Amino acid sequence: MLVLAALLMLPGNVLASAPPPQTTGNLDWSVATSWNLSAKPLDFVQSLDNKMVFILGDDSKVHIYSVNGSILGEIPVDKETVAIDISPRGEMLYLLDSNKKYSAISISFTQNIDISTAPILGKKDAPVTMVVFSDFQ
Repeated sequence: MLVLAALLMLPGNVLASAPPPQTTGNLDWSVATSWNLSAKPLDFVQSLDNKMVFILGDDSKVHIYSVNGSILGEIPVDKETVAIDISPRGEMLYLLDSNKKYSAISISFTQNIDISTAPILGKKDAPVTMVVFSDFQ
């Protein structure tokens, strides 16, 4: 405690002239995941929740991958698109192109739910299906 208090009272130039601390540690790293892409990448961004990776390819598409490399979808974009970004959860995709154009695209994924063995009330071929999750107690 006394040493810390004494260091805080020293003039700034005395602390600035002290040599930087020496480090002797090693850098440890490993490849967490890797996959092949279907097009040459031009830009990429990963969602902050680490669930999706968006890659702008030279084929004028934004390829959307899960973090394990499975393709979730592709969005065609103008061939002049040069940069992409996303909102924190990946629900909006932002595009910039070389013609000074900005675009915002809303993104959502639908999930198919297998209801083939579930009890059904009404027409089986109805255009809309409502699903109620319950524990049936």
